[in-house]
Amino acid sequence: MQRYWVPQLKPGIHFVGSRDWDRRMFDALVPLPEGTSYNSYLLVGEDAVALVDTVNPGFEGELLAKLETILGDRNVDYVIMNHAEPDHAGGIPAVLERYPGAEVLATRRGIEMAQTYFGVEPEGSRVVTDGDTVELGGKTLRFIEAPMLHWPETMFTYVEEDATLLTCDFFGSHTAAGLYADEDEDLIPRTKRYFGEIMMPYRRMADRALGKIADLDLDLVGPSHGPVYRDIGQILDHYRSWARGETGNKVLIAYVSMWGATRAMAHQMAQSLGDRGVDVNLYDILTTDTGDLARDLVDARAIVLCAPTVLSGMHPVGTGAANLVRALRPPAKYAAVLSSHGWSGGAMKQVEEVLGSTDLEMVGYIDVKGPATPDVLEQVDSLAADLAERLQD
Repeated sequence: MQRYWVPQLKPGIHFVGSRDWDRRMFDALVPLPEGTSYNSYLLVGEDAVALVDTVNPGFEGELLAKLETILGDRNVDYVIMNHAEPDHAGGIPAVLERYPGAEVLATRRGIEMAQTYFGVEPEGSRVVTDGDTVELGGKTLRFIEAPMLHWPETMFTYVEEDATLLTCDFFGSHTAAGLYADEDEDLIPRTKRYFGEIMMPYRRMADRALGKIADLDLDLVGPSHGPVYRDIGQILDHYRSWARGETGNKVLIAYVSMWGATRAMAHQMAQSLGDRGVDVNLYDILTTDTGDLARDLVDARAIVLCAPTVLSGMHPVGTGAANLVRALRPPAKYAAVLSSHGWSGGAMKQVEEVLGSTDLEMVGYIDVKGPATPDVLEQVDSLAADLAERLQD
């Protein structure tokens, strides 16, 4: 079996996860330009050993080798499943095969999922609830339920004596590089992107979870993707702002264009807003990483969607962007739509159907037949002026 060097984050707390340098897509939806990591933590007490989260399927051999490096012939007594998604819990069957006496601990919903997804036997598992503790000998583990971050069974594990909080996806980021967050120059935009992709639809639950951990002493915070925090203060204020849905004087403009008319209107909107002091993020969604859109949706106060008509409906790429907005439920307050068509319209009706189910206040629509003439661009400028004024409300 291959041998690995295993970082010790604190005495008796070891990082035994894996780095996936080659993965480029998550859930067939989230691009991973820098890969990702599957963080697993081994807690070694005087009397017992606990493994918190495991790894993605395919990385079980590495995990078991790291466990053997630290434990030798000693057993794992508890496997703690903070979250049942396979990238965190997929290694449970291999761990239980190697350490058959280990007991799986999770929330009630988590135990049900462990039995369904991973074949965990009822007699080999135990439900834990908010405030329950497990003693390892010099390490007391306290469980904190954190539902819908981002599945209903999620929880955190807090190591009281070490002031260490293990949060699974909460505070996470997708990158295979680095061990500590304070060494990551791109931490904030990378974590903001992850928040937009994963946590933004569950902002209320995120804010509630932040309240539950507000009084904890936190020397170390270990998410299950990305680097570990030795100073949670570097991200905590950002997370509070994102969870509360705080927005700035900022507009996200997303466009797709076939023959240039919609592109011209999108660029005119960006120019007009920028000249009025608005922070603008302009994306050609045909070539844009959806993670970048998610990142800027976190604190944009308005969204401008620009897409032409194709076959009596919105351009499919534009439809995808509209559906992304509907799915992620960003905190933006305002929206506007710019469109163009040749012989027949239809995009406007479709975008109304998609965005009509959101809480966005529609500031205006412009749908032009043919090219974006100077008169059309004047209409766009007028709409930009209206939007810029509303952003100050």
